[in-house]
Amino acid sequence: MPTPHPLSPPSAWVERFAPLVRAGGPVLDLACGGGRHLRLFHRRGHPVVGLDRDLGGLADLEGSAGVTLIQADLESSDPGHESSRSLGSLPADSRFAGIVVTNYLHRPLFPALLAALEPGGVLIYETFADGNARFGRPSSPDFLLRRGELLEAVHGRLQVVAFEQGEVSMPKPAVVQRICAVAGDDPLPL
Repeated sequence: MPTPHPLSPPSAWVERFAPLVRAGGPVLDLACGGGRHLRLFHRRGHPVVGLDRDLGGLADLEGSAGVTLIQADLESSDPGHESSRSLGSLPADSRFAGIVVTNYLHRPLFPALLAALEPGGVLIYETFADGNARFGRPSSPDFLLRRGELLEAVHGRLQVVAFEQGEVSMPKPAVVQRICAVAGDDPLPL
């Protein structure tokens, strides 16, 4: 059996805003990969759902209390397929205290992501943006956020806590865009 690759540490952006997620509230890690953020929230006492087309890096978590792993192709090429507009095998009425998405972009999922946040739920999103091609992959505009695109996606639906876009040097040089936003109209603590 091959030795699993060591996990990358959680994103500093995700770690920074993890405390905003309601204590003990369920967290969805969309396109969870090896589960670095799923594991972060699980350690913080949250029930977690990891959703990805390949769950191979999560075998050690199978059967763990408070961990649900769902294998789903969120980018089905069939335009009529429900996964192209929904969150895979999750019940349509699933609600989360937190949703984390990093290094992944499939624009048709934006409405389903926002609808899956409970009142006060926190969206923590960080991925590559326009200009990243000069650093390598991803380089296709299909996988790069346009300037301000995350702000546009949440406008009128979520309160923005923090937003950044630009060039970063760590963990590797890239152009990224990231947002933390909260569902609902209640004033946020400063």
